[in-house]
Amino acid sequence: MKFELKTENYSNSFSHFLRYVLILALIIIFCDVALKLGIISRNYQIEHKCRLLSLEKSKSNFRKLSSLTNLKSKQRIWEFCREVVK
Repeated sequence: MKFELKTENYSNSFSHFLRYVLILALIIIFCDVALKLGIISRNYQIEHKCRLLSLEKSKSNFRKLSSLTNLKSKQRIWEFCREVVK
């Protein structure tokens, strides 16, 4: 009596599983990098707008900073920019 064990299906399904895990890990890593780059970009924009505001006090600079920082009053924006520009 011969007993044969075919392992082709198991190794093939394992390689598919490993491929899906790898693709999922790469997607998660790329999404994390994209979110961190977005945060860095936002912080750079805030710093840049605060420097512009210290040079020219225009209404558009206040409006842009208000939308970036969710601060509504000009006094709070000024205080925030003083801390950022330091």
